[in-house]
Amino acid sequence: MIDRPFLGGGQINLLSLAKNLNREKFEVFVCSRDGGPLVDELKRNNIVFFPVPFSKRIGAKIVKGIVSILEGNRIDILHTHGGVAGFYGRWAARKCRTPVIVHTLHGIHYLHYRNFLLKHFFVLLERYFSRFANAVIFVSEADRKKGKKFKLASEEKMYTIKNGIDVAAFRAENMMNIRADKIRELGLESFQPIVGTVARLHRQKGIPFLLRATKRISKVFPRIKILIIGGGPLDKKLERLTNRLGVKEWVWFMGERKDAAELLFLLDVFVLPSLWEGLPYVLMEASALGKPIVATDVDGVREVIENRKTGILAPARNPEKLAEAVIGLLRNKDFASQIGESAKESIPPKFSLARMAEETQNLYLKLYQRI
Repeated sequence: MIDRPFLGGGQINLLSLAKNLNREKFEVFVCSRDGGPLVDELKRNNIVFFPVPFSKRIGAKIVKGIVSILEGNRIDILHTHGGVAGFYGRWAARKCRTPVIVHTLHGIHYLHYRNFLLKHFFVLLERYFSRFANAVIFVSEADRKKGKKFKLASEEKMYTIKNGIDVAAFRAENMMNIRADKIRELGLESFQPIVGTVARLHRQKGIPFLLRATKRISKVFPRIKILIIGGGPLDKKLERLTNRLGVKEWVWFMGERKDAAELLFLLDVFVLPSLWEGLPYVLMEASALGKPIVATDVDGVREVIENRKTGILAPARNPEKLAEAVIGLLRNKDFASQIGESAKESIPPKFSLARMAEETQNLYLKLYQRI
């Protein structure tokens, strides 16, 4: 269960599990809001889907609807993902006594709220609802430590299961033939440097710092193109900032794209300027394609990237250092190729989808057998 049906990190995690759990042991159902690419993927894979009109406004009708789904389908294990689904799902599951309740925190976003009272409210809310869960999953060790620090759940309920990707879907060899066609399709030139990111346009992702870095990068590489792939609540605000900084000539906001993996393959340097992270899928995807990576030195990212070996770590909120790292890789193609290959060899094996699915279903069975 997850609230929104776009394909962010939490949705990719849920979809990966739904597609890869052992069907001899599990019958899978998914709930989210209706519409969107997540629902399209579920239907394409013949996974049973139940729409739930999730809202941030508290509504008893939503709880009643979820109770109806849980009871009507005799659900044994409910696995909620993210804050809104975790709130409604755990409430409903407690109400109808669902045997096993699991909740995953895909990054603990409320710990980064600027409003102290709001942050404290959500900490207390998580502590309360974690009492109803049999397990709380963190996607990184850093997040589990934060969970322990803020006492979000009792320690015996805390588990770390790191994200994993299907490496076969991100093989550079499969995309070599489409590179020239994709560059022509986009109206780009084969010789111009292409840098970019794939991210939700949200404060967490630090896109303003990439835009500010663009001014410096463009002075060294005037033919640079910065691709920003993804949508989100800050799209208009970021476009206005681009105009205000005078970097519109070099920046292309591409929105949500079904060909995101192909666009990722075009990049000479992949950049993730996040302010905080759980465990970002996109770093695993970029590494599987052998892309040189520049990312900010924040929790979660450090569990994927080893500085100057599998990528470059730059300080968060520092456009000058971000620009310096990107310029360095564009100037030194041999070093860029070296860290891209090193990332490709070492990162994907540590973050495989098979490992993530196995660890999750083993947890389900362990909890179910305790009943």
